[in-house]
Amino acid sequence: MRAESARTSHPAGLRETETDSPAAHTDGTHRVTAASANKFYIEACDDGSEDVLAIDRVSTEMTLTAKRDVPASADSRPICGLMGTIRLVAGMYVVVITKKKKVGDLLGHAVWKALDFDIISYKKTILHLTDNQMQDNKTFLSMINNVLHTDGFYFATDYDLTHTLQRLANTSPEFQEMSLLERADQRFVWNGHLLREFIAQPEVRQNQSPPYYSMSSSCINGKVFEWSIISRRSCFRAGVRYYVRGIDSEGHPANYVETEQIVQFNSAKASFVQTRGSIPFYWSQRPNLKYKPKPQINKTVNHLDGFQRHFDSQIILYGRQVILNLINQKGSEKPLELAFDKMVTNLGNGMIKYIAFDFHKECSRMRWHRLQILLDMVAEMQDEFGYFLVDADGKVLLNQEGVFRSNCMDCLDRTNVIQSMLAQRSLQSQLRRMGVLHTGQQIEEQSDFVKMYKNAWADNADACAKQYAGTGALKTDFTRTGKRTQWGLLMDGWNSMIRYYKNNFSDGFRQDSIDLFLGNYAVDEAVWTTPLHDPKDWKFLTLPIVMVVAFSMCIICLLMAGDTWTETLAYVLFWGSASVVTGGLILFNGLDFVDAPRLVQKEKLD
Repeated sequence: MRAESARTSHPAGLRETETDSPAAHTDGTHRVTAASANKFYIEACDDGSEDVLAIDRVSTEMTLTAKRDVPASADSRPICGLMGTIRLVAGMYVVVITKKKKVGDLLGHAVWKALDFDIISYKKTILHLTDNQMQDNKTFLSMINNVLHTDGFYFATDYDLTHTLQRLANTSPEFQEMSLLERADQRFVWNGHLLREFIAQPEVRQNQSPPYYSMSSSCINGKVFEWSIISRRSCFRAGVRYYVRGIDSEGHPANYVETEQIVQFNSAKASFVQTRGSIPFYWSQRPNLKYKPKPQINKTVNHLDGFQRHFDSQIILYGRQVILNLINQKGSEKPLELAFDKMVTNLGNGMIKYIAFDFHKECSRMRWHRLQILLDMVAEMQDEFGYFLVDADGKVLLNQEGVFRSNCMDCLDRTNVIQSMLAQRSLQSQLRRMGVLHTGQQIEEQSDFVKMYKNAWADNADACAKQYAGTGALKTDFTRTGKRTQWGLLMDGWNSMIRYYKNNFSDGFRQDSIDLFLGNYAVDEAVWTTPLHDPKDWKFLTLPIVMVVAFSMCIICLLMAGDTWTETLAYVLFWGSASVVTGGLILFNGLDFVDAPRLVQKEKLD
C-alpha cells in the first residue's frame, strides 16, 4: 500500500507547441492541461472560471492569467489530474495523471483510481547534460515511475480521503473552508513534496488518496447497505520491508497504516478504525542474503523517548491504545517482544494496554480456530471502545474512544488476519444497531456477504504487502475462506521466495525511489555527481564468478568420469569444496552483495 495522489478540483488541459512529449491518454472528461513554448498552462474546463495557472518553463514561477492569454497555436492535451512537480538532474518536471477509473462512491462522493501518469520536462532538450548526467536523469525518472506505477493511488475531487469520519465530524467551520490540501492529514499526503510549489495557489485544490480503497453494496434481510474499507499508509518513515523498521526520532513507525471500515444505511453512517505499525523502538533487520536476517535492537539510543513520542501522538489522535503484539515469543523475535513489554511497563501510561499473542505458536498445526482466544481476550475492550456512529439527521450518537494497534514483524500478514476479525465483530454490532441484522443474528450466517467481505479484507492485505514487501500477503487463504489450505501454504511459499529475491536484490532501488518521491533526497542540479555511482569492491564480481565456475566444474566432473573412481571423486571433492567455501564467503559478506539504498544513508539503515 503506499502511494497516494492528488489532483486539481476540475477537469483541465495542457497545451504546448512542443511535439516531443508523449501524448497522454484520457477519457476526455477530466482536467485538461496546456503548454506553450515557454509556459505550461493549467486550466479547469468545467467550472466556468477564466483563470489559468501559468508555469514559466525557465524561471519555474507560477502565476494566474486569463484563458485569453493562452496562445491559440499551443498544443492541448486532456489530463485527469496534477500530482505536482519534482526537480531532477535535467531540471524541473511536472507530473500529471493521464488515465483514471471510478472505483466507487464514498458518502456520495466519487472516488477514482489513477492508472497512468506522464512526467513532462520543463526543458526543451537535455543535450546540455553529460553522458553520466543523462544516465542519472534516466535512472531518477525510472525511480519516479516505479513509485507512480505501484498499485495504490486513489483520489477524490470534493472529499477529504485522509481523515476518518470521526475526525471530519469534529472540525471547526474554519477547517471546512480550507482547501483539501491545507486541511489534509499530512501523514497520508504521499505527494506532498511534489505539491510544495502549488500550496500557495488557492485555485489548485488537491485531495490525497489511501493506498487501498474498496466499496461494495450488499443486501441482508432485504435491506441494502454500503460498506467500504480505506487503508491510509503514512508517508513518514516510509519504505520497504527490511530497510525501514522501528521508529524515527519523531516517533513515526515504519509501515504505519490507518484502516477505516465504513458502513452506510438509510443515511446513517458508522466507522471502525484500527492502526498498524512497526514495533515502536529503534531496531533494524538489514538484508544479508540469509532467508530471515536476525533483528538487531539499537543499544546506543534512548528508546523510551521515541516510544513515548509515538504513543503520545496516538493517544491524542485515537484515545486509548490496546497493543496486539503478534510476533513469536521465542527464537530471534523473542528479544523484540520482551523489549516491547518492558517499555510499556516503564512508560506506565494507563491509556496503553499491552497484549502479546504468539500467533504462530497458537495457530501451529493448522489450529486457526485458536485465534478466537485472542478475540475473547479483547472483546470487552472492543465493546468499551465502541465505534463512530451518526444517525440519518447527522447527529453523532457514538464516538470511538480507542483503537487496537496491531503489529507482527512486517505488520502485514498476521496483522491483517487479526484486523479483519476485529472489524467483522464491529460490523456485526453496527448492523444490529442500524437494524440491518436482527437481534442475535450472526454475520457468519450470511454466506454470500461473508465471502465478499473476506475477499475485500484479503485484497487489502495484498495491497499493503505489495507496497512494503513486494508481493501479495501471506495467509490470505484464511482471510478469504476462514480455513487454512494446502494450496494456501504452497502460495505462501512461492510469495516468500519472491520476497526473498526482491528484499535482497531489488529493494534498494525501491527504497531510493520512495525517498526521491517523498523528498527525503533532493536532486541538486549544481552538483555534478550523485550517490548513484557506488562502485563495488572486488568481492562483488569475483566471488560469484568463482562459485559458478567451481559448481560447473563439479557437475562436469560428475558427468564426465575420469579413468578411476578415485580420480573422479578427487575432482568432485575439490570443485565441490571450492563451491561451498566460496558460497560461505558470499554469505559471510552478504551485506556487500545485496541491493542497498544509495540516496539516503541515515539512522533507518543502522
